[in-house]
Amino acid sequence: MRQAFRWASGLILALVVSGSPVSAQEHGHQQMMMPRVPADKLAEARALRSPLPSSPDIVEKGKAIYEGKGTCVNCHGVSGRGDGPGAATLNPPPRVFRSHGFWRHRSEGEIFWVIKYGSPGTGMIPFGGMLSDEEIWTVMEYEQSFSGGSHGGGGGHQGGGRHQGRGMMMH
Repeated sequence: MRQAFRWASGLILALVVSGSPVSAQEHGHQQMMMPRVPADKLAEARALRSPLPSSPDIVEKGKAIYEGKGTCVNCHGVSGRGDGPGAATLNPPPRVFRSHGFWRHRSEGEIFWVIKYGSPGTGMIPFGGMLSDEEIWTVMEYEQSFSGGSHGGGGGHQGGGRHQGRGMMMH
């Protein structure tokens, strides 16, 4: 009986220990993939579409906003990895624009909405008072370039967008 108890205890311990990293990874992925738009605004946000054409000129203008007036680089980092100097103290951490999954599971309207209105419970403040709608769409074009061109996913299974499915998998 005592041997059976030890065997069962060992099995349970092994399952708990071996299962923890998987659960932590899944939790981290779920955190990254959680929508940041309030549920009552989600349909409105998903209906938004960029009025700008996808072009190298727009991407360059977006880069200037990202690194300058928009101050995006401070948290999201120079290469869109969410590792800017202000990122260390943020919980949850800033979005990683290099992630194919991020672009695939967020519509361009959702991303626009979060930049314009902010994201309660995160470090993402509203930039609608600092940036015009056109500047927000422009900076988004640059942010999408981190995932393998100026063509992130833009919406994937959630209704798509003009850039659907052209991103590059990074993690």
